[in-house]
Amino acid sequence: MSSVLVSNDSILRHDWQLEEVKSLFNQPFNDLLFQAQTIHRSHFDPNEVQISSLLSIKTGSCSEDCGYCPQSARYDSDLTPEALMPVDEVLKSAQQAKDQGASRFCMGAAWRSPKDKDIERVVEMVQGVKAMGMETCVTLGMLTDQQTQTLKEGGLDYYNHNLDTSEDYYSEVITTRTYQDRLDTLGRVRDAGINVCCGGIVGMGENDTDRANLLIELANLPKHPESVPINMLVQVEGTPLMGSEQLDPFMFIRMIAVARILMPESRVRLSAGRTDMSDEMQALCFFAGANSIFYGDKLLTTDNPMTNHDLALFDRLGVRSAGSSYA
Repeated sequence: MSSVLVSNDSILRHDWQLEEVKSLFNQPFNDLLFQAQTIHRSHFDPNEVQISSLLSIKTGSCSEDCGYCPQSARYDSDLTPEALMPVDEVLKSAQQAKDQGASRFCMGAAWRSPKDKDIERVVEMVQGVKAMGMETCVTLGMLTDQQTQTLKEGGLDYYNHNLDTSEDYYSEVITTRTYQDRLDTLGRVRDAGINVCCGGIVGMGENDTDRANLLIELANLPKHPESVPINMLVQVEGTPLMGSEQLDPFMFIRMIAVARILMPESRVRLSAGRTDMSDEMQALCFFAGANSIFYGDKLLTTDNPMTNHDLALFDRLGVRSAGSSYA
């Protein structure tokens, strides 16, 4: 008879070790999902999913060389660069997202690091979205201390800055920004009192140890990220990672489950790659502990399931929107 590895989920840990996390991954699938679902139910309503919408407010012409990203100026991905959007257009998109059920509006800009004048424009967007009664999130690249403080004073709720993968595998994907650069930005955001949204991407050619180490890095931060987006690589023509071997769907679901076990109080977000996931795979991700999604037909520049399809899936599963509350 197999046994489920039981952890004390009443204590938030920040000292996870590689071998114990590998042991979680290596459990029989049903045992892992049972443990993850048990922990999930002790912290969240299991039939409630938080909905976020994501808009690219400045597209393309990025100087970074992230191997998965069509917004890099280094790759020929047929993406048309677009300057920073006018504030009124961003607010119009936010209102549409709210009308379709989103409770958080996320704005992404393809910068290595923004200029101070850019931050001023983004703050206008943040304040306009908050006036609609929505939570706000931005992802703008690396920040200075002053820029972080300006965003905090402007009322920003969340800052997204993903680690992407393990520190050991990172240089296989990105060379223009170090892993420590990312950790430093996360530290600034946390020190400013802004909620952290931080996760990674799987399916980029990393191995099992890399996936475990990514989750360990997130779980062993001084405070767990409030939101943990788990992305499956969306392969885009013209980017170096086009042609990568497809990740086993069961491994992706295991990733969700282990993230839930390691970070019991975080929103685990089912993010990029949902277009390639069946309804049944997404349902298993929800069972494994995912309780947040990106909603709408685009994630920055890649396709996402249409809103109506998401609503239909929610209806079939008996799942409802979490509204504006968050962990």
